[in-house]
Amino acid sequence: MSRESVRFAVLGPIRAWRAGAELDLGRPQQRVLLGLLLARAGRPVGLSEIVDALWGEDPPGSAVNVVRRHIGILRRTLEPGLPLRAPGHWLLREAAGYRIAVDADSLDLLRFRQLREQADEAADRSPGRAVTLLTEALALWKGPAGADVSVEIRARALLDVLDREHLAAVKELADAALRAGMTAPVLDELRKATLANPLDEPLLARLVLALAATGQRAEALETHRAAVARLADELGLTPGRELSDAHAAVLRESGPAARPAAASAAASAAGSGAALGGEPADGGLLSAIPLPGVGYSEPRPAQLPQDLPIFSGRRAQLAKLSALLPEEGRPLDTAVISVIEGMAGVGKTTLAVHWAHQVADRFPDGQFYVDLRGFDPTGTALDPGEAVRDFLCALGVPRHRVPHGLDAQTALYRSLLAGRRFLVLLDNALDTQQVRPLLPGAPGCLVIVTSRDTLTGLVADHGAHPLSLCWFDAEEGRELLAARLGAARVAAEPQAAAEIVELCAGLPLALSCVAARLAAHPGFRLSALAAELRDAHDRLDAIARGSAEVSTVFSWSYRALSAGAARLFRLLAGHPGPDLSAPAVAELAGLGTQESARLLAELTRAHLVAELSPGRYSVHDLLRSYAAELGDDGH
Repeated sequence: MSRESVRFAVLGPIRAWRAGAELDLGRPQQRVLLGLLLARAGRPVGLSEIVDALWGEDPPGSAVNVVRRHIGILRRTLEPGLPLRAPGHWLLREAAGYRIAVDADSLDLLRFRQLREQADEAADRSPGRAVTLLTEALALWKGPAGADVSVEIRARALLDVLDREHLAAVKELADAALRAGMTAPVLDELRKATLANPLDEPLLARLVLALAATGQRAEALETHRAAVARLADELGLTPGRELSDAHAAVLRESGPAARPAAASAAASAAGSGAALGGEPADGGLLSAIPLPGVGYSEPRPAQLPQDLPIFSGRRAQLAKLSALLPEEGRPLDTAVISVIEGMAGVGKTTLAVHWAHQVADRFPDGQFYVDLRGFDPTGTALDPGEAVRDFLCALGVPRHRVPHGLDAQTALYRSLLAGRRFLVLLDNALDTQQVRPLLPGAPGCLVIVTSRDTLTGLVADHGAHPLSLCWFDAEEGRELLAARLGAARVAAEPQAAAEIVELCAGLPLALSCVAARLAAHPGFRLSALAAELRDAHDRLDAIARGSAEVSTVFSWSYRALSAGAARLFRLLAGHPGPDLSAPAVAELAGLGTQESARLLAELTRAHLVAELSPGRYSVHDLLRSYAAELGDDGH
């Protein structure tokens, strides 16, 4: 069966056709499963996410088997001749879950997004063309996304998030129509959208402006009056700036001389000279209206921390990160998640912030940043609900209008991000559970996560791309010193510089501490400092010289360990050899093989122990020094 013979729809009821004939998608759960995969538009969906969508908080023990059975039935529905257990062309097993192989020719959602992209490119130079493209895009909608699914399941499967893309397109259509003087043909779309979203002030403002632009001043004023009353009655609020500005524009153009111009624009847009796709019509009212996005704009968060003025090394890692994004100018068809992991002090945040600044211009709707305090010295990680609430406020949602409960807050956050391009930097994450509520639900966004943990749940369930950072090699360490101290000073003492890198074990944080000391004392010779580090009884103290920074960041990881893992870390760090096999670790600790393997996995996830090859483990030199400070009792 050729791929071109099957077509899918999720913008309305969930449907599928083969060779022009509609298919029976079977039981409701199978339809929901297909809708979930279609809503992700070609991205993998993890098994745990599928189970959550189908059953919520109380799945049966057989849930995974039921999902696999549904997948098999759907595969044979789409491809009737498919042998039992064959993967077929459409429903593919991928990233511990499933993905449906669709494109803009086979799925209405991707065609809708393609048309919106084209309209965005045309909006400035030819608003009439943008109106035509957006009108075609909105015609693909036959109701709410997944309209034949219950409200509760729509929310669990994030089908309702797609409705925000529809709403965003309606606003874009109104903006283009106002600029093109073609508002009459889009009034019905605006009226339907405001009926479904009666408290959306930016949408209401556009309806008021469009009505006025077509000469319907009385209805424009009545729409504004009704909106003001509704906001007061239901939310206890007065209108925001956008709705107030639209009202003021109508009042400014209420004189007798303005009405013929407005009527002329309306007549022209209705068909006497300006069809869809035509050139902008002139009108006195249109020239005076502060169009949405021109006279004022929605909040645009720009929360990234300052980038380092001098960044060195990590060229290979930056190339890997940049390869996750499509070429410049091409749309991001998925939500990309990158997890940067590594031991304390290895430079995860520095790399994440630097790369975020490099690509920030590709996410023009805004950039979020939050320190999740996963390994904070207080021992209290940031509650994800607090982070979501802060993000909502940054998006312009007043605190008193933020809904109660993490699920409702996350749903609103994802709705506001839908159809837009944001960069989200989640720094210092404790675990996958802390990160999951902060992930966007729709394509077009980039999420960067840093953690000392491996966060395998994000990789397995959300298709995240892991990047593990190691310490600097000799050349990268020398580059850091040269960047901080000047190339000439480092070149004058190359052997001493190399020894400093070696004695700091290539750890960027340790090298930065040493570089700070040397920069503060231009007369210090590198060889003198190298000798001090070489001869020091406590190398960490010699590196920090009064600052406990390196020991402190190690301690945050150490304190998060279980008692058994902490004891094993101290034993391993005190072992004289460069590495140990798994059986040797168990013997050293006096533990059974299973218990030893469990504790080693905990230490490896925390990046306090490195697994050099399967079954062989080692401890970084500076972590050995830190463990020596702890003593036998761990204090």
